[in-house]
Amino acid sequence: MLTASRASCHQVRAPSPEAGCRAAASSSSRRGLLWRLRDKQLRLGLFEIDPGHELHQMTCMMQAGLWAATQVSMDHPPTGPPTEEDFSEVLTQVHEGFEVGTLAGPVFARLRRSLGLAEEDYQAALGPGGPYLQFLSTSKSKASFFLSHDQRFFLKTQRRHEVQVLLAHLPRYVQHLQRHPHSLLARLLGVHSLRVARGKKKYFIIMQSVFFPAGRISERYDIKGCEVSRWVEPAPEGSAIVLVLKDLNFQGKSINLGSQRSWLLRQMELDTAFLRELNVLDYSLLMAFQRLHEDERGLGSSLIFRTVRSVRGVQSPEQSGAQNRRLLPDAPNALHILDGPEQRYFLGLVDLVTVYGLRKRLEHLWKTLRYPGRTFSTVSPACYARRLCQWVEAHTE
Repeated sequence: MLTASRASCHQVRAPSPEAGCRAAASSSSRRGLLWRLRDKQLRLGLFEIDPGHELHQMTCMMQAGLWAATQVSMDHPPTGPPTEEDFSEVLTQVHEGFEVGTLAGPVFARLRRSLGLAEEDYQAALGPGGPYLQFLSTSKSKASFFLSHDQRFFLKTQRRHEVQVLLAHLPRYVQHLQRHPHSLLARLLGVHSLRVARGKKKYFIIMQSVFFPAGRISERYDIKGCEVSRWVEPAPEGSAIVLVLKDLNFQGKSINLGSQRSWLLRQMELDTAFLRELNVLDYSLLMAFQRLHEDERGLGSSLIFRTVRSVRGVQSPEQSGAQNRRLLPDAPNALHILDGPEQRYFLGLVDLVTVYGLRKRLEHLWKTLRYPGRTFSTVSPACYARRLCQWVEAHTE
């Protein structure tokens, strides 16, 4: 069993998503040709996982499983603060030919609610209403990456031990988001398993996509604050391929945040200090650029002070300052968006499951010999956090 011996485990027959599929299909047909053409334009550089794709069967199972799992939280919404049993709960829903597990479901349902995310919208985006999307990944990991058809949610396969780390850290992760509701940490929305017939379980996580809405994004980067293996060959000029570039591709560039810079530097300190306490390294700062239109620049009046509902009753300036809250743009995905004088920036910390254990310590020693005088990702959590903060400070103005 993946979770602790006190885990609360349930196995039930899954409800069918067919009614949801019919509703989604009916809604799609009403949108008309213009909407579908616009949707296709926004997906340039992405690939639909259609019936001919090698992962089509797996993603169809994921969609049916997530539809049924979300239905549970809609039918039985959690109440009150999370309990120890909520963090260890495992719900297994049996479908025809496969089963999907939902880990710590009540905890993630509360997290989604704290973000103002309606379960109906979550279910519609991740269920069978439209194919998942895939992009060309520059990651060295063997994980599979997907986007929901509306590009709002990001799905990633995980190894068993990575899920164990994530669940072990989940109570402190929730606490950190309560203390710092405008944190840059990626918002995890669900952890699940998929097993076909009697085969081996595969695990995957769901999080809010940092790069949403993606329509006008011009550049994307994955930053670790080092140089070894941190270059990606850019796509040819005029190509529709979506690539996430790396540190060395960013040389000679900077992020112009204006008055938002001090907030970002402080939040990087808070979030990386938290990850250092968890003994975690090798996480990334995702960044993307989107040029603001002339009528979008300097719109201080468009900023609103949003309160994440998981933090209630915090009203004094002293408490607000301790939380490092900021004015959020009145835009989707506001927690990951900062507006500078001319550019909109999408920022988020992702991949939070690599622990600095014996294997990583040995890897550090080997890389020290292999790359003398060069910087690489496998360093102590304290060094990793300090170096990434220094990178942000050096590349912002």
